[in-house]
Amino acid sequence: MIDRGYTKDGVMATRSQEGPTATTITIETSTMTATDPWMLFLYALKALSTKEKYIQRLIMFLDFLGYQGTKEEKARAFAAQGRADSVYAFNCILKFFQNKREQIDRKEMAIGTVRNYLKRIKLFCDMANLQISWTKIARALPIAKRFADDRDPTLQEIRRIPERLDLHTMKV
Repeated sequence: MIDRGYTKDGVMATRSQEGPTATTITIETSTMTATDPWMLFLYALKALSTKEKYIQRLIMFLDFLGYQGTKEEKARAFAAQGRADSVYAFNCILKFFQNKREQIDRKEMAIGTVRNYLKRIKLFCDMANLQISWTKIARALPIAKRFADDRDPTLQEIRRIPERLDLHTMKV
């Protein structure tokens, strides 16, 4: 009896049973990749809260592209396809960010959120050794304001400040 399958690490394995007690297991190393892009991506994330958000946003990107399966399978499939055809990976990322720009135009998403997606996808692609021209992608993205929309207080607001102060608890 011969069984073929994959181990939990994704390694092709063959098991043959030659009698009631003798079992031979053969592991084919030709199917193993030198580096696993999903594991390298997780390795690059240090804090637990960071890891959860990075994974969540990366999976949203992979779902947008239509990949099926577990999050690891989706990521590995995109990395394999991107390594085989770098133009495919670039066009997928460009299509995703074009969709995000349309969401910004419809006021469904804040401008600063798009950069968060860029960080996650860029980290994954870097860890998977995908050759992407990030300057071309980032150049077209809108830039969020990095300053507050402060204004000067009105005269009425200045006059109300002493009313709200509790002089009994303040130290002189």
